[in-house]
Amino acid sequence: MENGKWLVGIDVGGTSVKLAFLTEQGDILHKWEIPTNKANKGESVIQDIADAIHSKLAELNVPHEKLKGAGVGAPGPVDTEKGLIFEAVNIGWENNYPLRDLMQSAIGVPVAIENDANSAALGEMWKGAGKGAKDLICITLGTGVGGGVIVNGDIVHGSKGAAGEVGHITAVPSGGYMCNCGKPGCLETVASATGIVRTAKDLLAVDESESKLKEVLNNTGDITAKDIFVAAEAGDKLALSTIDSLANHLGLALANIGSVFNPEKVVIGGGVSQAGSLLLDPIEKYFKKYAFKPVGESTEIVKAELGNDAGIAGAAWLAANKI
Repeated sequence: MENGKWLVGIDVGGTSVKLAFLTEQGDILHKWEIPTNKANKGESVIQDIADAIHSKLAELNVPHEKLKGAGVGAPGPVDTEKGLIFEAVNIGWENNYPLRDLMQSAIGVPVAIENDANSAALGEMWKGAGKGAKDLICITLGTGVGGGVIVNGDIVHGSKGAAGEVGHITAVPSGGYMCNCGKPGCLETVASATGIVRTAKDLLAVDESESKLKEVLNNTGDITAKDIFVAAEAGDKLALSTIDSLANHLGLALANIGSVFNPEKVVIGGGVSQAGSLLLDPIEKYFKKYAFKPVGESTEIVKAELGNDAGIAGAAWLAANKI
């Protein structure tokens, strides 16, 4: 058996809970996942997690004393000091849910909690694309746009835990689409997977030229972000214009954030980031165009490395550093 204690990384999502045992250095030893039971406002989720951990220890013939502590990343704003999650809409937890204390009681080890996007950011800093950097911004481009800001090696929370909500920076100040947050024109409405599809459809509605995306739309009745990147890879002008629009909005937002924090790295992850240089190169171009020169010259834009393991790695970082 490995020397030293084990850390438990827990990444709570609306569909599944990812779990892992890691070394104190952050190396994953065992990982697995369980479905998220959202029935009755998610009342069984914590016990399900505890049962899964205890079952895995028994399966591995490892004593409970081997565990040093656990970290939990959960979707929603958190109070890390009090151990509360204000609300996790897609789980069912609400009214300042005492996540830390309930989890500590169920698992039987000290627990630290964090917002899931922040947890992923910490994971990338510790074991991923941000390794070695103490000042970085992590952006997750998926169905929405998430973010985490790390300054001097720790997450910036703000007075209400809402710091790092990059997706809700206003990108379109007039005439923008309504965001799920209730405010129009958020970055999320133009830079997410949903946003890029909307932009492409807007262009298709007014552009008379031929496009592979027009063919896809006619054949299937819809288009996806992946369709857009495949078409762009083949040189489709409308698809390339769509990506350019996303890159312009994101590059501007990152340049403005950069002027406040001057990060060493900007780490871009999430499903949309799988487009690689097709997306990252234009983002970097616009970032340098809009950024204060010292910021533009000192900040590196890189693709996230950990994928679905970022959240559990960051949760383990919490267990190693916040307990």
